[in-house]
Amino acid sequence: MAPMIEGVRIEPRRQIVDERGKIMHMLKSTDDVFQQFGEIYFSVVNPGVVKAWHIHKKMVLNYAVPFGAIKFVLYDDREGSPTRGVLQEVFLGPDSYSLVTVPPMVWNGFKGISTTPAIVANCASIPHDPDEIMRCDPFDNHIGYDWALKHQ
Repeated sequence: MAPMIEGVRIEPRRQIVDERGKIMHMLKSTDDVFQQFGEIYFSVVNPGVVKAWHIHKKMVLNYAVPFGAIKFVLYDDREGSPTRGVLQEVFLGPDSYSLVTVPPMVWNGFKGISTTPAIVANCASIPHDPDEIMRCDPFDNHIGYDWALKHQ
């Protein structure tokens, strides 16, 4: 199993399916990962596109992918963290439907890996604030992650 970054939580989420369709649970105020409500937004990523890297100074992210599929990658660069230097990959979509909670100061980004656009939902702990986010180039950076398809 791949190493887990301290503070990152991955929890499978319930889907209730019947002949009419389905319900996909994401996050409730009674969940232990829930901190507070800031905003909900949806990011659409096209097939093969990389949206990375970014880091939040204060915001806790709660990601789920109800449509399409992504490769979600995290990198721990936090001073004093026991998992500093760890890269973590998580594959998300309806077939691996989970909530991923990301604490502040963990670099993250994703790549669309389905044949259709993917929808990434985020229930953030605070409203968007451009002063609390930092970004770096997805391919030219200190992280050194290769976003190419890996044949294993």
